[in-house]
Amino acid sequence: MKNLLEKIKSFFTSLGGKFKRKPKEVSAVNEPPTKPRGQVEKRKVDRFTILSWAVTLVIVVSLLGSTIFYKSTQANAAPIMVQPTPANDPGAGQPQSGLPVLGSGGSGVLSIIRKLQLKTNIPERPRYEPTVYRVSRGDAMLSIADVFKLKSESILFANNQLEDNPHNLKPGMELTIPPVDGVYYEWQDGDTFESVAEKFSADPEEIITFPGNDVDLTDPTIDPGTTVMIPGGTRDLRNWAADLQTMGRGVGTGTGGGNATNACGGGPVATGFGWPADDHTLSGNPYGPSHLGIDISAPEGSNVYAAGGGVVTQAQGGWNYGYGNVVQIDHGNGYVTVYAHLSSYVVSVCQFVGQGAVIGYSGNTGNSFGAHLHFEIRIGGTNVNPYDIVQ
Repeated sequence: MKNLLEKIKSFFTSLGGKFKRKPKEVSAVNEPPTKPRGQVEKRKVDRFTILSWAVTLVIVVSLLGSTIFYKSTQANAAPIMVQPTPANDPGAGQPQSGLPVLGSGGSGVLSIIRKLQLKTNIPERPRYEPTVYRVSRGDAMLSIADVFKLKSESILFANNQLEDNPHNLKPGMELTIPPVDGVYYEWQDGDTFESVAEKFSADPEEIITFPGNDVDLTDPTIDPGTTVMIPGGTRDLRNWAADLQTMGRGVGTGTGGGNATNACGGGPVATGFGWPADDHTLSGNPYGPSHLGIDISAPEGSNVYAAGGGVVTQAQGGWNYGYGNVVQIDHGNGYVTVYAHLSSYVVSVCQFVGQGAVIGYSGNTGNSFGAHLHFEIRIGGTNVNPYDIVQ
């Protein structure tokens, strides 16, 4: 610093010498008699010039000193470090709340600590009125129920045109979608909240307080002929399989129970059950109260196998209450299996079959939308989930 100031001082000293006024020659006429002829008079440097340069020097030194001091303090300050986001962090690439937001020159201001969201989540408002849904190609009862967060049987309850059969779905059909799980009921003369709730295994208080029923809580009454929602209500669905005409294998079998006649005689008895198709994935509806079997992926014309050994008690073509071309096998141990929507079948009634034998080919007959295999298992005439039986 001292050397710098010495250099500046030398520079301005030499510069001041250059700006000294040149002396003027004094003529002999004006020259005092005491001075010899030809002598030149030298004038001193102007005081204002010296003062101006001195002030300028002070300003320059002050600016240089301030700059050096500021830089030295910045070098000693701890830099703000932003921690990198790990590559496997799900928030990688997103702004981090609570970290400093760096500006120009390295300055930073802490951001407001809050959870960052790219989209605003608008809470879903409860629905109290039914809505209409138009069935499109590829829809299944399960997928529609999932969209509206309902049980599939609630949609069946609300739509008489389905006749309690999810396979009755057709493109272009308009469905009434209830706001909550339950049953719509037309109030009858003499009904009470308690009697209606008992009929549908529901809670009378929920019928009264459900906003969509618009019941006056100070005087809870409902006029006959009014359609009300029974939240949580349920009823039995029609079992269309019970209407199918089948042959009896014999006494004590799964087809006809203890009163069945020995129409087909004896035959092989199954000791286990295997998968009835090459594909082990579902194409639509799983097992449930509104769907008493499973829909297995099976392209048109693919093999359908007997899940276990037994006797064919039904092999019938046609509509068959929506089952289409259908085969039923009595396995002699209380179990019966059903294979529906077949394009064709290659067995006949009372024929003996072994486990894994080809009994037909998958198709799209009956009340079906798209080729697949509808597969059911019954024990003593009652449907059970095939997933619990087959291996």
